Amino acid sequence: MASSLSALRLRAGTFTRLGSSARWARLSRLAVGGAVRYTSSLPDIEPNRLAIRKRQQLKEVPPLKGLKFGRHFTDHMLTIPWTAEKGWGQPEIKDYGPLSLDPSSAVFHYAQCLFEGMKAYRNAEGRITLFRPDMNMARMNRSAERLALPTFNPDALLACIKQLLITDKHWIPQEPGHSLYIRPVLIGIQESVGISPPDSALLYVICSPVGPYYPDGFKPVALYGTTEHVRAALGGTGEFKIGSNYAPGVYPQKKAIEKGYVQNLWLHGPEHNLTEVGTMNLFVVFKGEDGRYELVTPPLDGMILPGVTRDSILQLARSHLAGQINVSDLPKNLVVSERTVNMKEIVDAAKSGALVEMFGSGTAAVVSPVDRIGYLGRDVHIPVDADGMGPISRPIWKELVGRQMGTIEDNLGWSVVVE
Repeated sequence: MASSLSALRLRAGTFTRLGSSARWARLSRLAVGGAVRYTSSLPDIEPNRLAIRKRQQLKEVPPLKGLKFGRHFTDHMLTIPWTAEKGWGQPEIKDYGPLSLDPSSAVFHYAQCLFEGMKAYRNAEGRITLFRPDMNMARMNRSAERLALPTFNPDALLACIKQLLITDKHWIPQEPGHSLYIRPVLIGIQESVGISPPDSALLYVICSPVGPYYPDGFKPVALYGTTEHVRAALGGTGEFKIGSNYAPGVYPQKKAIEKGYVQNLWLHGPEHNLTEVGTMNLFVVFKGEDGRYELVTPPLDGMILPGVTRDSILQLARSHLAGQINVSDLPKNLVVSERTVNMKEIVDAAKSGALVEMFGSGTAAVVSPVDRIGYLGRDVHIPVDADGMGPISRPIWKELVGRQMGTIEDNLGWSVVVE
């Protein structure tokens, strides 16, 4: 069972027309040995119907210095309505502003809400790009299916998002380490307190300029290995990016801070298996007696979110080892593993000196190093170098950010040009 679970991968397939019986075939879910195809006879998102209504009085773009994550938003937003009777309606780019929703809307009562997180980058020549947006669109469709919300043609939504970025392109920073954070959201807005698949929904996209997650250099974080709370369970919703996965984590984070830590290290089961760190995927680096490094991340077993940054780190390391690319300063004596790791292995490795580093990965921070874990009343200390990083995370971070910002040539087909 474990071997089959560790072989799980996020698959985003191609989308082709099926004729009058269905406008598009959708292929976007996590599966073993294949993917699930979704079809619909209702209208899908149609970019050629996109209406752009520009704001008359543009807002002042905030200064980049001291920019806080997710606090400032661009002039415009994208909205696309859906109903069970008519399918997807007309996409519209309009003024950023409040939504008007009925108090009985399903999203308020039953958390029928999902979202994505992605970024737009502007390189030194002014070219605007997105980083692997196909993975975000595929994951969004998977989350939508899990919540009985409508799925969509990802290429069509992406085309609309590109137009939103072009409309607000003056908000996309060009300075190193800066980007425009993009938040697509899909909510159920059925006006009823009855629990059922919604008969109406709203997809909207908002954008926010962001700076480096660590503007003054990397600051390793201390984690609390919580045994009192769990983030997800097998058969649950841990692998989906839905709102109800995040709110329950706020209280445990508050308690972790009270204990002197920054975030929770989510543990699972009687063996206290490591799953995620805060709202990020998790990586651990061990060093064997033969001197080889092992880069380990927990497998996609249904509890773990299939992160885009997670997948990118794995692909970069594996492509480097296969000789397909060269990640500068990344050791060749490296093994990449997707396997279960428990706290006993972490504690034993820390005692023996085999624990090299630990870090989280995600869209916002890219890489977040860890220097301490509070576990069962004691602290497990993890080595960090003077710059806050380690021998594996440092070169991977440089390679990944370089590809995102365009300073490293994209020979993997990950950058999608917007303009």
